[in-house]
Amino acid sequence: MIEELRLQPLSWDALFALLLAVFAISVGYGIVLPILPYLVDRISGATDPATSPWHTGLITGTYILAIFLFAPFWGKISDRWGRRPVLLTGLTGFAASVALFARLESIPLVYLGRFFDGVFAAAIVPAAYALIGDHAPSKEWRAHRFALIGVAGMLGFFVGPILGGLVLGTFKEPPTEAVARAFSVLFLATSALALIAALAIWRLVPRPVPGRQRRIAATNKHSDWSVMLRLWAIAFVTAVAVGAFEVGLSLRGRYELGMDASQIGRMFAACSLVMFAAQALIFSPLVKPDSTRWLFTPGVVTLALGLLAVPLATSDSATTAAVALVAASAGLLSPIVTYWVSLGAGETQGADLGWATAAASLGQALGSAAGGLLFGVTILPGAAFTVTAVVVLSALVASFGLAQRLHGTGPRGAIASVPEARASQRYLPH
Repeated sequence: MIEELRLQPLSWDALFALLLAVFAISVGYGIVLPILPYLVDRISGATDPATSPWHTGLITGTYILAIFLFAPFWGKISDRWGRRPVLLTGLTGFAASVALFARLESIPLVYLGRFFDGVFAAAIVPAAYALIGDHAPSKEWRAHRFALIGVAGMLGFFVGPILGGLVLGTFKEPPTEAVARAFSVLFLATSALALIAALAIWRLVPRPVPGRQRRIAATNKHSDWSVMLRLWAIAFVTAVAVGAFEVGLSLRGRYELGMDASQIGRMFAACSLVMFAAQALIFSPLVKPDSTRWLFTPGVVTLALGLLAVPLATSDSATTAAVALVAASAGLLSPIVTYWVSLGAGETQGADLGWATAAASLGQALGSAAGGLLFGVTILPGAAFTVTAVVVLSALVASFGLAQRLHGTGPRGAIASVPEARASQRYLPH
């Protein structure tokens, strides 16, 4: 017999499954970054130096554009049918899409394959954050679990470029057949990881009691749309910066600094470590979650300054400092936006988080495309970074006064008053 009981925080087993899911998707994205210019060169056989950067930016943007288009859809579906089915669908679809991507041998199919990768990846992050928000007994609990989700994403982004760079870096003058096999192994391994994550979700994440989701949502206030729009705007420009920065840094590393794929991979991995450290600090017990609302304006300014400094850096130490500024500020802004969207969300938490993901994805798609298209523009040296910095500064309009508007934000009712743990509570069996 089904016993309906009050909501309890997610178990560590269920949280582990969510972390593995986010990690798998992040690996699937990051593993492509250092090898994409070489993949485009191999498939297209291009001899024009401008062709590879152009395709690199647009293919990266295609993946993120798919997330923009489908994240709100998946978030809304998760509000109606539950987080668990959406997570399972996203992971299995992503696994199948990435496996097929390993066999693609034409540029149009690479675009199409990367688009479908993004379609299914779009389901994971909004549903994972919403599931944690559904079970949050306190702001501190929510913030610390959100930090773990961010860490899983950063770890995946750390491992992905390292693996992609190391595998491809073994071929100094790569034969076509050997490179094709290396690409296939990377993508098939990523597909297998996504399937393992899907199995973990199926086994460890509980099925909700029918009707519970709607009753829990009904206890929450409705979203403040004026505040949500500001948060989504900051998510958008932060992602523009990240997209342009990733593509611009990859292309600058190869064409201006003479780096190989392994060196580029290590550079992205270092960025991930900085982002990880920033997130671990800001959502640690040392920082009260409420105080993070004061970081929006300083974070935007620091991000713009870091972008402006990247093309001006003429030494390794200066480049490292500029990259660290970008990584740290972006690593702070993204999770803080997600936290406050979730905290202020009403009965459409999945949809609100989906729109936040969509805003970030659109920004990253545009930023990635701009990073490729602006690379090498002679009229304005470093245009991929300087133009993006100007776009980032526009977010200051959204950040002014936001901290005051967020004061007192939080759900009312049952979720806010649930005790930290109830050992006697049970879920439906798997």
